[in-house]
Amino acid sequence: MIVYRITGTKHASDLTGTGAAMFGGRWNKKGTPVLYTGESKEIALLEIIVHTPPMLVPNLDVLKIEIPDSISEITIKSLPKNWKDYPAPTILSELAERWIKEAKTIALKVPSCVVFSSHNYILNCRHPEYSKRMKILKHENFHFDSRLIK
Repeated sequence: MIVYRITGTKHASDLTGTGAAMFGGRWNKKGTPVLYTGESKEIALLEIIVHTPPMLVPNLDVLKIEIPDSISEITIKSLPKNWKDYPAPTILSELAERWIKEAKTIALKVPSCVVFSSHNYILNCRHPEYSKRMKILKHENFHFDSRLIK
């Protein structure tokens, strides 16, 4: 399975989940390393845009990553009605923490709260097979059109 990650050039090579662990997120608690990826470059870009202040868009890179086809999934139907709220309800990070600790799969498919019909894939950096089974297929600069933040 192929997923995409768009991130600042400065941190693009860091796949340890350090950034997510430092701040926590919708699908992870502070202190838990995960890597946020998307099913397409487009959803990965939208996720960056909604989380980055307009004046601070850094130079970006895009990674094309191959992950195992065996994944876990959380569907919209199984989530509380407020799952898309910002800030995110804590139940989401609790669900993901349970998945991380079980370590049955490297990836967790979750709905995007930016585009409900799209999905993000949360990668468990603590999974015993993470570094062996995840492969970067392509790493290149990403052209960011500044009109997107006007």
